Amino acid sequence: MRPDCYHVIEVLLDWVRNPEDMGSKKKFWYLPPGQEEGYWLFKYPKAGTGEHWAEKIAAEIAGLMNIQHARVELAEFEGQHGSASKTFTGISWELMHGNQMLAMSIHDYDPDATFRHSKHTLENIWRVMESVFLERAAIMEAKCRMAEYIILDALIGNTDRHHENWGLLRKWSGERWEGFMAPSFDHASSLGRELLDERRKMLLSENRVGEYAEKGRGAIYWSDDDRHGLSPLELVRRSTNSYPDIFRISVNNLKRVSESALEDIVCRIPDNWMSISARKFAIALLCYNLSCLRKIFQ
Repeated sequence: MRPDCYHVIEVLLDWVRNPEDMGSKKKFWYLPPGQEEGYWLFKYPKAGTGEHWAEKIAAEIAGLMNIQHARVELAEFEGQHGSASKTFTGISWELMHGNQMLAMSIHDYDPDATFRHSKHTLENIWRVMESVFLERAAIMEAKCRMAEYIILDALIGNTDRHHENWGLLRKWSGERWEGFMAPSFDHASSLGRELLDERRKMLLSENRVGEYAEKGRGAIYWSDDDRHGLSPLELVRRSTNSYPDIFRISVNNLKRVSESALEDIVCRIPDNWMSISARKFAIALLCYNLSCLRKIFQ
């Protein structure tokens, strides 16, 4: 095991506060001693998946790219591996999820839909930005922040940027609301975390990692007539062509990334948390996606 492996937080029973109802995964909030505003969300990975290490790797890559993101650490509770995400709302700020804002901005938008929500398009997300923010500079900033998240998704292979996995932080300030895009969060559906090792080995040996990346179905659609969301890579390809003034601003984030830096991030996961095949596949997927993104932005 490397001496610079990521720290693992041991969550104690008397730290546990409230369960979290949103989402499909089992999780709970906890408060470490001496951190009155520092609530953390412990999340169990789905059985047989690497959602916990995927969350940590994704957060580290977001940091490498200078993208605002939720802080994530590896964590254990009662002997079970998981991940812990620190709250970014604090006392003053309220998180409004994308589905809430889309329902206010888009006619007949169903905020409770969970699968195949074809109205969750990038065009409709832009309409939210244009209706929520009043100043042109604020609208552009919000769109560019979302573009950064979409590029991050393409790099890590995150297929779960659904309408509750992005949002706005807001607070009432005197006579009006103030707000900005919330940091990127919930990246568990990344890096082939759902694959069994035998499948990973086969894809690696047959040189089909790229095929896996291109076939991934994301949660953002291009048109409300589409049956499936675009793959994270294809979403960046189309978005960069259609909205170059928004997406090409984020190219500097990619310049911070190298294959060796990505490999180092993955290899800092402790050996007993991630199999050799999972590690090799995650590195290969990241390198493929990075190569594709460089071609898009060249």
